Amino acid sequence: MTSLPERAGRRCHNALNSLHSALYFSPALGKELAPYGIDDPQAVNLAVRAAPLGAATAGTVTATFYNYSHTLVARFIPEVWESASPETVLAARLRAVDATLRRLLGEETVASGEMAEAARLALRAAEGCVRAGRPLYAANADLPVPPVAQAPHLALWHAATLLREHRGDGHIAALQNAELGPLEAVVSHTASGRGIRPKWAMGTRGYNAQDWSAAQARLVERGLLGGDGELTERGTALRQRLEEDTDRLDRAPYELLGAEGVARLTELASGFVKTALEAGAFPADLIGKD
Repeated sequence: MTSLPERAGRRCHNALNSLHSALYFSPALGKELAPYGIDDPQAVNLAVRAAPLGAATAGTVTATFYNYSHTLVARFIPEVWESASPETVLAARLRAVDATLRRLLGEETVASGEMAEAARLALRAAEGCVRAGRPLYAANADLPVPPVAQAPHLALWHAATLLREHRGDGHIAALQNAELGPLEAVVSHTASGRGIRPKWAMGTRGYNAQDWSAAQARLVERGLLGGDGELTERGTALRQRLEEDTDRLDRAPYELLGAEGVARLTELASGFVKTALEAGAFPADLIGKD
């Protein structure tokens, strides 16, 4: 049971996740890591998200990321840690977050009272997260929290990261329970029209067209995908159940914050995301179907 309005936590997460994810499309990220010899976009992406885990092995990163090809991960992990330690990558990540949010939101907004309010609310919600069974959340939760008084935008991004990874870890459990493998999860999400387009999914996660077609065939065999590439009624129901299961596994942070706090945080984060979108935070063709 929940005391929150239906899907309130999911709506709040979606707004915060968009703010978090803007970093991965920012030129500032590559600029910060290039001096260390990390200039391949895929290496940058993997290093930045894996760095909280420490000098993790390829197996650990593949397991925790779930929907990335192990072949792709092993191309860069653990070799990337020879170019820059996880601590160096984390420092670069924070500098990139600072530059990205200042560019997308403006100097006035990143230092505003609304930004500080959002940061405090998000950090309060994150107090409801749990480490057990949540490796990416737990790794990020061990990092220092940027001070709200001095850098509210960095504090908000940190809290958004905690909430995003906490939900993501729970979502992986839901995917495994539904017996959806890494690529089947991506393909079915894309078929719903809500995920990133296939060309982006394949490019960022290390799959090719043959891999994609094979995953589609497996989903067709299960009755989840039609021959036209669209979700069947059964597939749509499964995707809906996955989101509901993920909501249930992720409700504690938002229950702790309470309905009023969740509504206010969603309002504030949505406003920041709107500004970021207008500033070109994401590629225009990122979401949808090819």
